[in-house]
Amino acid sequence: MDITTENELELDLSEPSPSTVEAMKRIDGDIAILGIGGKIGPSLGRMAARAIAQAGVDKKVFGISRFSEAGLKEKLESWNVKTISCDLLDRDDVAKLPQVPNVIFMAGRKFGTTGAESLTWAMNVLVPANVANHYRTSRIVAFSTGCVYPQVEPSTGGCTEHVRPEPVGEYAQSCLGRERMFEYHAQRFGTKTLLFRLNYAVDLRYGVLHDIATSIWNDNPVVNVVGHFNVIWQGDVNDWALQSLELCESPPRFLNVTGPETASIVSVAEMMGAIMNKQVRYLQQIPGNLCYLNNAAGAFSRFGYPRVTLQDMIRLQAQWIIAGNRSLNKPTHFEINDGTF
Repeated sequence: MDITTENELELDLSEPSPSTVEAMKRIDGDIAILGIGGKIGPSLGRMAARAIAQAGVDKKVFGISRFSEAGLKEKLESWNVKTISCDLLDRDDVAKLPQVPNVIFMAGRKFGTTGAESLTWAMNVLVPANVANHYRTSRIVAFSTGCVYPQVEPSTGGCTEHVRPEPVGEYAQSCLGRERMFEYHAQRFGTKTLLFRLNYAVDLRYGVLHDIATSIWNDNPVVNVVGHFNVIWQGDVNDWALQSLELCESPPRFLNVTGPETASIVSVAEMMGAIMNKQVRYLQQIPGNLCYLNNAAGAFSRFGYPRVTLQDMIRLQAQWIIAGNRSLNKPTHFEINDGTF
């Protein structure tokens, strides 16, 4: 597997697996992706459209966002995603959205929370309430985060879905609030829901591996305040999100989504340094021991292991940075463990 251009990357991230194509044959009705304008949304929308075409079924994919990024609406339309501009904070705007049987919710706010906490709470709690109320009769896969869990040591193997949330800081607390809104509406209306706890997606243009590789390439110390992490290829995230529409339940189902490895930041950085022929330096002598780590065994039992391995992601990421390919310039800040974003 080699990816040398942005076009190749976008094709790979949106290539549906045979399982997703088959799922499109079984799932009735159109699909709406809310918050499609984020980092993951465009490739998810494109994969949904490609899977529908390969399945030979008649469904529409609606992509819903404020569309602040120039050219994104046109790009999505060229991929057979029907775009709708909507401010999800506006109940009247949400009420105009088409009713569809299948909803994937991706809207949210993380960075910039400090100093604008009320906006983060509005985006992460009020918006889900608006959406869950409007789509009360739909199946909803709602993206969430592993940050709702307590921080744990690597020896634990990560938090399973049975671990009680202990969010640190206002961002993580608001994410638990998002989950509670979907739970409330599922309880009230019987809405079939799945809470998709992701931790973390890799795209080559952004992500944990991108942050590490960029530091090494620029001869900056690798931040090792957090010593271990989980990652998963964004194409696998998209695949699993679409297939998860068949797993929605009431009360809601929780699903951890990440790769199988508890990755050591030192091991990953040294592998990248070897590929880049760079000496690796670290911010501190001893890596931090408390981390956000998810155990995704439940997802593996349903979907199998991710198709792209951690070793492949490390190699692809290092090569991407060496080649000078585009970055989204959106640091992950995975190293933050005090809840301040």
